[in-house]
Amino acid sequence: MADIHVEEFFKDAAIALVQLYSAFPRRINLFVEDIAGPDEPDEFGLHSKRHMACFGALLWLEEEGLLRYVDTIRQEALDQAVLTQKAFVRLSTPASAGLLARLENLAPRDQDQLPESVRQDLSTHIHLIRNALRSGSSATISQVMQGAFFGGTSALASDH
Repeated sequence: MADIHVEEFFKDAAIALVQLYSAFPRRINLFVEDIAGPDEPDEFGLHSKRHMACFGALLWLEEEGLLRYVDTIRQEALDQAVLTQKAFVRLSTPASAGLLARLENLAPRDQDQLPESVRQDLSTHIHLIRNALRSGSSATISQVMQGAFFGGTSALASDH
């Protein structure tokens, strides 16, 4: 089992990427509270470790070339964020057969009766990420995110 902060990172990154994909190609503000939940700064105005971990995950996504933004809004949000081309392509690409086999519980049961174009759409990384988030399983979210960004032979995976 992964450390809790790693599982939270995968969930935060998944939520952010889904929000950006859903708005693509529009630029949006990515608010930490919308991803990690409400946060009350302490008496010194400092955010919780959880809030800062989510903010750090957003900054890391930019550093790794998965999103761009114009500026930060304090430590509350990324202003005018958008997916990069390589993140958009990766999210739109069907997952590998191996990943799909490991995640068969996320696939519709009667998928064989669907047209090929629909089956391809249901096998994209963005679709798997959305289903993993709906499942609420940290292990599934982690597995989908690792498969999407750290596995396979995509341009994104070969950057590392």
